[in-house]
Amino acid sequence: MCGIVGYIGHREAYPIILKGLKRLEYRGYDSAGVALYDGNTINLCKTKGKVEALETKVKTQIATKGTIGIGHTRWATHGVPNDTNSHPHVSNSGNLVIIHNGIIENYESLKKELIKRGYNFASDTDTEVLVNLIEDVQKNQNTKLGKAVQIALNQVIGAYAIAVFDKKKPNEIVTAKLGSPLAIGIGDNEFFIASDASPFIEYTNNAIYLEDEEMAIIRRGKDIKIRKIKNDSIVAPYIQQLQINLEQIEKGGYDHFMLKEIYEQPNAILDTFRGRLLSKDAIIKMAGIEDNMKKFLNAKRIIIVACGTSWHAGLVSEYTFENLTRTPVEVEYASEFRYRNPVINEDDIVIAISQSGETADTLAAIKLAKAKGAFVFGVCNVVGSSIAREAHAGAYTHAGPEIGVASTKAFTTQITVLTLIALRLARAKGTISSTDFRHHLIELELIPEKVKKALQSDAYIKVVSEIYKDSKNVLYLGRGYNFPVALEGALKLKEISYIHAEGYPAAEMKHGPIALIDENMPIVVIATKKGHYEKVVSNIQEIKSRKGKIIGIVTEGDTSVKDLADHVIEVPETLEPLTPLLTTIPLQLLSYHIAVMLNKNVDQPRNLAKSVTVE
Repeated sequence: MCGIVGYIGHREAYPIILKGLKRLEYRGYDSAGVALYDGNTINLCKTKGKVEALETKVKTQIATKGTIGIGHTRWATHGVPNDTNSHPHVSNSGNLVIIHNGIIENYESLKKELIKRGYNFASDTDTEVLVNLIEDVQKNQNTKLGKAVQIALNQVIGAYAIAVFDKKKPNEIVTAKLGSPLAIGIGDNEFFIASDASPFIEYTNNAIYLEDEEMAIIRRGKDIKIRKIKNDSIVAPYIQQLQINLEQIEKGGYDHFMLKEIYEQPNAILDTFRGRLLSKDAIIKMAGIEDNMKKFLNAKRIIIVACGTSWHAGLVSEYTFENLTRTPVEVEYASEFRYRNPVINEDDIVIAISQSGETADTLAAIKLAKAKGAFVFGVCNVVGSSIAREAHAGAYTHAGPEIGVASTKAFTTQITVLTLIALRLARAKGTISSTDFRHHLIELELIPEKVKKALQSDAYIKVVSEIYKDSKNVLYLGRGYNFPVALEGALKLKEISYIHAEGYPAAEMKHGPIALIDENMPIVVIATKKGHYEKVVSNIQEIKSRKGKIIGIVTEGDTSVKDLADHVIEVPETLEPLTPLLTTIPLQLLSYHIAVMLNKNVDQPRNLAKSVTVE
């Protein structure tokens, strides 16, 4: 949510910033802007709408010369999306310019005080308050920009990632972070600033990720100075080697990132268990588990906290953990967990799941769990992310960059990691036999090839999508392990096509949703032969008797559902706990094709952000 890009060095800043903003479009935004310094003037341009609109506007409104600049894509919090509220924001003197991700919660009281001191405000944003607060500190305490930023940030309540430039200090950008991600790319006598590494990966693979309550003073031709905002102590920079490359963040010939990422799932799943799953030796090796095995074995309960698609992966894993390890599991919305005074004990394990590793609600849940004495295990995709650093231990999914806002390979790789954990704990606890354990490992190793086979239904799914693209409502039904898949399928359709869809346990259909069924209502039913197959077939018969249109997701060779359903999409057979890794594939493709046919922005659906870094 929102994107920050900045550059200071020897190259022209504008092309780097513009390309960087385009790379960050996946984060979700409603306006964009850029500020460039040419040695005399801060040239500012910003607009409601997409980066493409900004690019067009820049051509006619400002000069683009200069080797220092900052850019921003904004997702509205305070103030409606419009040109005025877009970032960057300039201080009253015109000397300071700022970009900001996050929310300043006490901005109203700060604004009232600044108005008393004679400051005027053009926008409705909290960010304009912050830049003028920094200027006020500069003016009244006669201090340099870095110190002024530090003093100002000690007065604010909320979350932020900021980059600030002062035209009186033309070789310096000051950045700071609390609750929103911020990366600094280290080049050859040049520095890059961004919300993640994607804007600068083609220039350098060396990066510093600021920790919460840290600020960095970045000077042209000098070393970066990092300090703690609270106590002014110096922090030694930790430079990481980035693991992604430019090819991973390009579309690679696909029309959309989402489709590319759907098709990447066989390799993503393989990369997730590569080196961890040794089926021939019947071994699962995961350092985060082995190093903390005693805590896991002594846990009385596992609490899974997550949001959105990650929450659905957690629901699948609730079935897996309880079935295999016999440990009670609760799955919580991270956004609710912290506000309901949850009962957390020191012998609880809290597993926090997030693709980005930056989800604000999940981070807050982690901090609450740690404060209560629980052991926190993080599952995320982004190396060096906030959740990876905040958790006591964890496991990466190794899915590679996921650019499409609607998560696909995040879901399947999260389930893969959590299944590995459940199997390893079950073996350690003795709640699974050696034969069943080995069988699960062999089947899991076969999943990438089976996903490839499931993807072969793409052409037929496109035909089905054409039939149902104009539907107003869609119902998704599943039982057992595939009930969360029904929820995830409905979410995907809602996210990118804007068609109303709901996921339900199939047996709950009779408790309300059956009233919706008529000849115009498509119902997607996940009816694999594993699990409660006969019960689901009965549910399908009930739908058929009410003239509902049935799209069945079935195991290869199924005949019972085929005789009842209007359309049947087959997936390969596997063990019941692994079926979600296959049944989700046709649902992802169905939502994708419908959205494309409806001419929706598949990779950047309206009002959504890839990483929700504010509450």
